[in-house]
Amino acid sequence: MAAASNPWLATVIPVLNEELHIKNCLSSLISQTLSSNEHMIFIVDGGSTDSTLSHVKDMVEESKKSNGPRIVLLNNENRFVPHARNMALKQLPEGITHVLEYNGHISSKPDHLIRLKSEWDRLAKQDSSIAALGCKVLGSAHKNSIVESLIDETLQNPLGGGPGQFATFTKAGKTNTPAFALHLRSALEKIGGWDESFITSQDSDLSMRLLKNGYTLYRTPLITVEMKRRSSLKSWYLMSHRYGFWRTKVLLKHPSRIVLREFFPLLGALITIGLFVMNIQWGLLPVVAYASVLAISGVYASRKGIQHLLGVPLCLFILHTGFTIGLIDGSIRKGRAPRDR
Repeated sequence: MAAASNPWLATVIPVLNEELHIKNCLSSLISQTLSSNEHMIFIVDGGSTDSTLSHVKDMVEESKKSNGPRIVLLNNENRFVPHARNMALKQLPEGITHVLEYNGHISSKPDHLIRLKSEWDRLAKQDSSIAALGCKVLGSAHKNSIVESLIDETLQNPLGGGPGQFATFTKAGKTNTPAFALHLRSALEKIGGWDESFITSQDSDLSMRLLKNGYTLYRTPLITVEMKRRSSLKSWYLMSHRYGFWRTKVLLKHPSRIVLREFFPLLGALITIGLFVMNIQWGLLPVVAYASVLAISGVYASRKGIQHLLGVPLCLFILHTGFTIGLIDGSIRKGRAPRDR
């Protein structure tokens, strides 16, 4: 991946009502140390009704004045993320060889792109089948509420983290769930881009299809982005439900994607119900054990503030409940639009 006078990299950002975060997001990309001649940005708007578009247009002008990367604004009439990514994929200039996944509420350090490029070049010398390189996702350093802080701590808990953007990994290497990945354009085009039937978890589906086509996916904890977490318990529950709902859809298409620990709350609930139905002594034991684990998590988290003592167990309970109900819901109903942002 050599430097060039024309862009080789396109960052694609689907947005919908991101007025609170889009300026910070674009500022972090405009100020990258990678030459602006090597990079361009696609903003694909899904019908924002707030001031997102106004902010984007301001940032387009700012990028022009500072000789920053070219920013292209597209209108996504289909609204959803996979449609946005495919729309941009079809409109990439010929010289673009790599595509970076981004969203409107993350930001990165000034050397983010150049470090991705360097790591990709290193890996490509060892593995010609590389198709994606993901990074580690951190919570925003500037939290606007106690709830946002609690959710961030919850996602760092062993009971709250998960694959992809919620992974708390510490070692670089191969993965099946790279987050906010740098992708090889030719690999994306070979498998037909993103499956537009997945309103959520389209990246999990994409990764599974890349793997099935013989490509290799990587991630590194040394390159990071910061992402704004949910700021209310209601949106936290809705997000948890949405990810559970679409996890079922992914598993129905890709059974090998199963992660057993994601089903522990569901199994625990079924065991408890079974013990009660059979009127077996100690039927409450699974409930007591689960409550004890949550309590221990709260005590451990309280080192960062007394509000975490009860707040983290509550957020863990909401996460497990929402995700589990979503798993069940996803096996019954068709997909629907997300409502958690």
